[in-house]
Amino acid sequence: MGVYMVPEGKATYDAVTEALKMGYRHIDTAHAYQNERSVGKAVKDSGIAREEIWITTKLWPSEYGEGKTMAAIDKMLSRLDTEYIDLLLLHQQFGDYLGAWRDMEKAVASGKVCSIGISNFESERLEEICKAATIKPSVLQVDCHPYYQQNALKKRLAPYGIVIESWYPIGHGDPALINEPVFSEIGNKYGKTNVQVILRWHIQESNIIFPKSTNPQHIRDNFDIFDFALTEDEMEAIRDIDKGTRFFNMSLADQEKNLGRFVPAD
Repeated sequence: MGVYMVPEGKATYDAVTEALKMGYRHIDTAHAYQNERSVGKAVKDSGIAREEIWITTKLWPSEYGEGKTMAAIDKMLSRLDTEYIDLLLLHQQFGDYLGAWRDMEKAVASGKVCSIGISNFESERLEEICKAATIKPSVLQVDCHPYYQQNALKKRLAPYGIVIESWYPIGHGDPALINEPVFSEIGNKYGKTNVQVILRWHIQESNIIFPKSTNPQHIRDNFDIFDFALTEDEMEAIRDIDKGTRFFNMSLADQEKNLGRFVPAD
């Protein structure tokens, strides 16, 4: 369950609460989303044992740097009202990410964080951080969907054992993607929606996904993908629609300039 752009407060709390009731056990948030407090409260109020729920969150570049990152992790733990973070990511590939990584490794050693990874590192900075790391990133969170399947990136990640997490699993809700005939045909066969077919394809491609919704029916539908399986021919038919099309295109320089204008509040 992703909570990107879900407002802090009731909207996030209700969505996470609903998801946990349905059986979701992975919640993906970030300091930049400004809704960690509501995620933490929903987890705590759920009555589900903390060790059964996986919380992913992310540090913003303004928090990168030895000493600085450790202080930011402590604040993050306070906002989430939890004793540990299951997966902590570097949100963007800018700033002192190497210094931040050293602090993240220390946080793993101290038990504050269980696993560490990266998000949006697709330039040569991916290899730079992997070579510098004592603890290799466990995941890389990127744009990945049937129109942009990230096959070349997966080959780069293979030597490090890094797994892809998709932050746009249904291509930002693009109608052209969702309404591709291949998904309609497969969906009709299994009695599933086109979105459910896409999410099932991700699961069978071993992509980690966390679709976002605040609609209880959509939350339920997104979870209802474990009672069918795509055949290898159906998987290949979906692989064939890869267009190399991103839904987020911006140069590194423009990304850095735009990100530098935003510093999340504590």
